[in-house]
Amino acid sequence: MPLLMLDLDNTLVDRDAAFRKAAAALLAEHALPESDIAWLMSVDAGGYTPRRSVADAIAERYGPALPVRAVRSLLERGGADRVVLSEAVREALGVAVAEGWSCVIVTNGPTAQQEEKIRNAGLDALVDGWVISEKAGHKKPAPEIFLAAAAIIGASLDGAWVVGDSPRADIAGADGIGVRSVWVSGGRPWTETDYRPTLVADDTASAIHHAIRTSR
Repeated sequence: MPLLMLDLDNTLVDRDAAFRKAAAALLAEHALPESDIAWLMSVDAGGYTPRRSVADAIAERYGPALPVRAVRSLLERGGADRVVLSEAVREALGVAVAEGWSCVIVTNGPTAQQEEKIRNAGLDALVDGWVISEKAGHKKPAPEIFLAAAAIIGASLDGAWVVGDSPRADIAGADGIGVRSVWVSGGRPWTETDYRPTLVADDTASAIHHAIRTSR
């Protein structure tokens, strides 16, 4: 069975949209300017800024106006309670499974937060398993985390694909293990010169379909 390794944040689910909603609710709850959401999203940088650094920036900006426990809750959950799986991605995963693909999520991040996202989005019922960097002890683009994904289902990397939105974590990771990849661009231009994706797609559903069609 061919293996499809899929990123979670901003690939299978719109992590930034979920975090934005959670952050906006936090600002509203504490009567802070709604316009500050742009600043918060910039500091968060799609979840790539270390949580301690985000917490320090928030504390410096708001001081006691934003309780530490509220900030901690936001950063620990990361909008996990607000993630939504689009119908297009759900259908694409269904097609992949129906055509004999094994689907495994490969994601960087805290185990509890990422598993909450997976379950809240209903992905646990659609994929064969997942590997999360905190538990695995390796982060993308390290080869070990992709090898762990293959090991979950006892598969080899022959014919495998990686689908994700991060050039470095996903596409460089795929390049490092010698498998094909689809970059979910979201309309962004490709700027890396040391490696390239096999295919580019504007959205995740299209990316999954591209991988399936190319492998037929």
